[in-house]
Amino acid sequence: MSEYGEIETGEQHESLDQLHQVDASEQNYDAQFGVYEQDHAAAESTSFDQGHQVSYTDPSGAKYEESDFTSYDHSSAETDHVFAAEGSESFSSSEFHQLDALRAQLDSAFAQATVVQDGPAELAAS
Repeated sequence: MSEYGEIETGEQHESLDQLHQVDASEQNYDAQFGVYEQDHAAAESTSFDQGHQVSYTDPSGAKYEESDFTSYDHSSAETDHVFAAEGSESFSSSEFHQLDALRAQLDSAFAQATVVQDGPAELAAS
């Protein structure tokens, strides 16, 4: 130890660390639909008839009869049906989390001194 005391200088290094974390999430849903329906129905009926009839009665009352006939019938039916529909559906969701990392270097300089307060008699003894 000197008479002026002891002086010490130096540096301290400290560091601070934090975690870096990222959480992310994303959801999507999409639906499209289309419906098309078409129906067709038809019916037709035709009837054609021809006939001939003869009737005869004799011995005393002589009767004679003859007839001709024609029958024609036609019917038809038709139907159409159309159905159309379309649609859309959508869903979306999003999340995001982030925690940044922090690393800091902290430098601090220090000076420390110890002063000796010895008197002259103590200095002569040394």
